[in-house]
Amino acid sequence: MKYPIQKKYGSFREKRKRIKQEKPPVNRRIAVPSFFTLMNLFSGFLAIISIADGNLIWGAWLIAIAGMFDVMDGLMARLANATSDFGIELDSLSDMVSFGVAPGFLIYTFSLNELGVLGMIISAIPPLCGAVRLARFNVNARLSPTNEHFIGLPIPAQAIMIGAFFLTFRNELDLFSGFEQGINSVLIPVVIVISFLMVSTIKFDKIPRFDRRSIRENRGKLGLLLLYLILIVTLKEYGLMAVFTIFIFKGLITGAIHYFGDYEEEGEEVFQDFS
Repeated sequence: MKYPIQKKYGSFREKRKRIKQEKPPVNRRIAVPSFFTLMNLFSGFLAIISIADGNLIWGAWLIAIAGMFDVMDGLMARLANATSDFGIELDSLSDMVSFGVAPGFLIYTFSLNELGVLGMIISAIPPLCGAVRLARFNVNARLSPTNEHFIGLPIPAQAIMIGAFFLTFRNELDLFSGFEQGINSVLIPVVIVISFLMVSTIKFDKIPRFDRRSIRENRGKLGLLLLYLILIVTLKEYGLMAVFTIFIFKGLITGAIHYFGDYEEEGEEVFQDFS
């Protein structure tokens, strides 16, 4: 015998089954890349704490470790075919902490605090440009995703470059004694340039997929990636500085070649129209 409420809504078992069927399917594979994303966020959090405690060296290395986790979450998402809107949003939130706030706090604590309000403004440029970079990336990932390149310097590259600059020159302050503002005379232009590269439209290489087709088509990129890893392992902070300097200049040179190549082609078309 069914009670009136059961006649109207069905049995509780049927209702629970219906609710379960109406739920959107859950891709459990996103747990793997999400773990690495959260480790990225955790590393960024530890970096901020370390910098606040005065351990700037450990803070800078934690930013680099966060970058390693960021690379791993992307690779795991592609290998497991677990790319999702949830993963994109979680990744951006983590990146904002690890590669936006942490490097800004690092350079302010290192030397820019000596400049007062100006130092605060300069230190805020990486997180501000990083926020714009991440928002643009999220929109483009949904509207016109590309697996070939990044539009603008990736925020982890900017952050690790700042950390590598600090690690490389922290004990070489005498090199900048001839400048009026010491190391800040070099640090400020570096921070401004790489921050605005994030919001530029210059194309930078992505790490290729590790499948047979990608390995066959991107042997040069994979060889360069292997060289980067060897430099970082053997030279440590100097390797980091060298690798990300090469990465940035490679993007700038490639962008300049494409820009002037397109400009010359447009000029030839205009000349032909009027000839």
